[in-house]
Amino acid sequence: MPAHSDQGPGFVGQALGDFVAGASWQGTGPSLRHEAKRSLLNFFGGALGAARTAEIEAPMRVLRSLSASRQATVIGRAERLDTLSATFVNAISANLLDYDDTHLNTVIHPTAPVAPGVLALAELRGCTGADALHAFILGAEVECRLGNAVSPGHYARGWHITATCGVFGAAAASARLLGLTATQTAHALGIAASQSAGLVVNLSSAAKNVGVGNAARNGVFAALLAEQGCAAAPAAFEGPLGWARVMGDELRLGEVTEGLGTRWEFLKNTYKPYPCGIVLHAVIDACLQLRRDHGLSPDHIIRVTVKGDRLLLARGDRAVANERDARISIHHCVAAVFLFGAAGLLEFSEDTVMQPEVVRFRGLVRAEVDATLPTGAACVTVETADGRTVATTVRAARGSAEAPLSDTEIEAKVRDLSRFGAWPGDLDAMISAAWRIEDAATLQPLMALLALPGT
Repeated sequence: MPAHSDQGPGFVGQALGDFVAGASWQGTGPSLRHEAKRSLLNFFGGALGAARTAEIEAPMRVLRSLSASRQATVIGRAERLDTLSATFVNAISANLLDYDDTHLNTVIHPTAPVAPGVLALAELRGCTGADALHAFILGAEVECRLGNAVSPGHYARGWHITATCGVFGAAAASARLLGLTATQTAHALGIAASQSAGLVVNLSSAAKNVGVGNAARNGVFAALLAEQGCAAAPAAFEGPLGWARVMGDELRLGEVTEGLGTRWEFLKNTYKPYPCGIVLHAVIDACLQLRRDHGLSPDHIIRVTVKGDRLLLARGDRAVANERDARISIHHCVAAVFLFGAAGLLEFSEDTVMQPEVVRFRGLVRAEVDATLPTGAACVTVETADGRTVATTVRAARGSAEAPLSDTEIEAKVRDLSRFGAWPGDLDAMISAAWRIEDAATLQPLMALLALPGT
């Protein structure tokens, strides 16, 4: 679908409404469906790993007292909540450990805002697995395309793009699952535009996850309102006072509509091998390589210099006061690798992050801008007490589009996350059901496998 700058008010909402309401299952080929299943499996792992953490207990205490029904599964837990509340909690848990999927061009984590509402609505309305998978694909595509249309200025300005664009993915997916018309879908997206929020400044706090949870819940709510006849302004996206310009951007229409339904942004989705900010992965890979190739002992290291682009330093050059800080810290990633030879869930846990030796080693790390390095790359130089200097540059980190995780690696990641969360369920059965989701008559069996066993 070509885009033109002279299209009238409401063109974006109309185009996206037509796409979501009119898309055919046959238009999503095997590769796209498979990528969606990889994303969902990765999502399930993240939610199971975080389901019983203190950060999830807090919203559960609030929502248990407010939820009057038990409509939907809370992944990894015994409780059931109403549809909107379960959507909120499942989005938070999937995003909490910074292990979710990433659309690299926008740094959107597509699945956490979109999948929870699809799952909860599918439980509520008895939808098939194929319908749920299709809705998820369409929502994730809308989310990523709108992100492309305002990147990179949107994120650089301080908007947390996973939350601000995630609400549109959630609304689009929910609209499709509810069977809304193209016009109703456009209204759902316009309603979602008034609920788009999330700040980069909150990335190291619980407010970050609340933003992602709200994106998921508010998108579902927008679609349910549109189903009941609520309307939005036609130019809610591209108008002079519409979403894009209020957020500070001109909406690049071509990024939204060109190739819509034939060229899929969601096929560019990637998966993290490390539970931390995606821009830090090249740093970790470089440190692992230096440690392995040069037999570096942490006791002999006197300085580590990390160079990268401005985004790497803007996100990762920070003091560390807790595990949330550590997950977006250059200094902690370096310390974890050289002290422990790994950068996994244990290395980013609170107990590890605040160990005196870890704190000391973080003080040896310096970060510098190198404008010649592309986003996602890093150069690490290590100086030792005996006068050696060794360095390496990683341009395509493990898990990136150039070095993607295999299906087997994603399954292994899910198993690691479930162990971390001490989840006692039948993991083999859950993984098998996730891969076969499009054949399911309903999602009830899969969601039962994701609940705490015995509930």
